[in-house]
Amino acid sequence: MTQNPHRIVIVGGGAGGIELATRLGRKLGKPGVAAVTLVDAELTHVWKPLLHEVAAGSLDAAHEELNYMAQATWNGFEYEYGRMDGLDRANKQLRLAPQIDMDGVQLMPARVLPYDTLVLAVGSTGNDFGTPGVREHAIYLDTREQAEALRRRLRDRFIAAHSRNDGVPVRVAVVGAGATGVELSAELRDAANLYSHYSGDAEKVSLEITLLEAGTRVLPALPERIGHAVTTRLREEFGVQVHTACPVRRVEAGAVYAGDDQRFPVDLVVWAAGIRAPAFLRELDGLETNRADQLVVDATMATTRDPSVFAFGDCAACPLGDGRSGIVPARAQAAHQQASVLAANFIRRVEGKPMKPFVYVDHGSLVSLASHDAVGDLFGGRMVEGKLARVVYISLYRMHQVALFGWMKTGLLMLGSLLTRGTRPLLKLH
Repeated sequence: MTQNPHRIVIVGGGAGGIELATRLGRKLGKPGVAAVTLVDAELTHVWKPLLHEVAAGSLDAAHEELNYMAQATWNGFEYEYGRMDGLDRANKQLRLAPQIDMDGVQLMPARVLPYDTLVLAVGSTGNDFGTPGVREHAIYLDTREQAEALRRRLRDRFIAAHSRNDGVPVRVAVVGAGATGVELSAELRDAANLYSHYSGDAEKVSLEITLLEAGTRVLPALPERIGHAVTTRLREEFGVQVHTACPVRRVEAGAVYAGDDQRFPVDLVVWAAGIRAPAFLRELDGLETNRADQLVVDATMATTRDPSVFAFGDCAACPLGDGRSGIVPARAQAAHQQASVLAANFIRRVEGKPMKPFVYVDHGSLVSLASHDAVGDLFGGRMVEGKLARVVYISLYRMHQVALFGWMKTGLLMLGSLLTRGTRPLLKLH
C-alpha cells in the first residue's frame, strides 16, 4: 500500500511563509515526498519592507506583487485561499473561515484543512497600546491594502492642494520613529516633490511632516550615533519636524495630542509606533504565548506545547540561540534566516535525521532615506550611508526574490525594471 505523503500546512504568505513554501515545494512537494500547502487570505504577496514606498506612491505594488497560485504551480506546492479561523490540535485540523465577497455573498463555506505538520507565519499587526482614537482616525501600515489606502488619501489631498493653490500645506503626522516611521517620512517628502514636478509648479503643493516618537531618540534599535545622524538629516534635508520624548496621548479627527497635551493639526495620521502578534494567537487551542501575543517556540521553532506546530517570523518568540538571552527581533532578515533553517530541518526530518537548532545572525540594519539614499549599521557595528548603503539595502529585496525565483529570473526582473524605467512616472499618479 502506498503511504500518503506527509502534509505540511503553512499559514501566512509573508516574506518567511512564501520562502518556506517555495523551498519545501521544490525539495519535498515536486518529488511527492510531502504535500505542502500555503494558506493566505490574499491572492498576492508584496514584500512588507516595501510598503512605505507603496504608501508614498514611489513604488507600484502591481509591478512587484507575486501571485500565490502561480508560485505554487511553478514550485510544487498547493495554495489555499482562506483565513485561519481556529485550530483543533487533537485532530490536527486547521479551520478556515468562510470567504465572503464585497457584496456579502459567500464564495466558499467554512472549511477544515488536515495537517501532519503546521507552520504559523502570520506576521504582526500595529500596536496602538490602547491609545484613544488610533483605530478610528489613524492608518496602519501592516498590509498592502492599508498602504494603498494611504497612497490614495495622500494623492487626493495633493490634488486638492494643487487646485486650491493657497499655500496651505498637506499635514501628515507619523507616529513612531522606528525604521518604518523614518523611512515613510523621507519617502513622503520625495513624493510631494515628485508630485510638484509632475504638476508643473513646485509652489503648488506643500507637505508638512511631523514625526512623533515616545522615546528619547529616533531609531532606538540602532546605535545612538546613527539615530542622531538620521534626525539631523530628516530635519535639514527633508524638512521633517521631529519630536522625541513626545508620546501620543490621543488621536482625534484633524488633530493629534502628544507630550504635555501639545496639539498637532493634521490631515492624515500614520501609526507606526510598534507591532505585536495577531491577538487570535493568545487563544489558539492552548498554545503558549507571551505578553505580545507571540507564540513561544523552542530552538527548532516548534511551539512549546505541541511538537507538530511550528511558528516563526514576527508572530513567534524564538530564542536567539547559541546560549544568548532574548528573542529574535521582528526583521525581514530574521524571517529569511528562519525560513532557510526550517526548510532544511523539515528535509532532515523526512530523512530521519535530527533537526538542528536555529541561531540568529545579526547582519546589521539599514534604513532607507527615500529612493536615493540609506543609512545603517553594518560590518560589525560600522556606520554606512550613501550609495553603498542604498545598494546593500536594495540587495536585501533582491535576495528575497532569488529565494522565490532563482538567480536567472531575478536577473531578468532587474533587467526588465531597468529597461522600462523611462516609460513609467517615478510616482504612481492614479
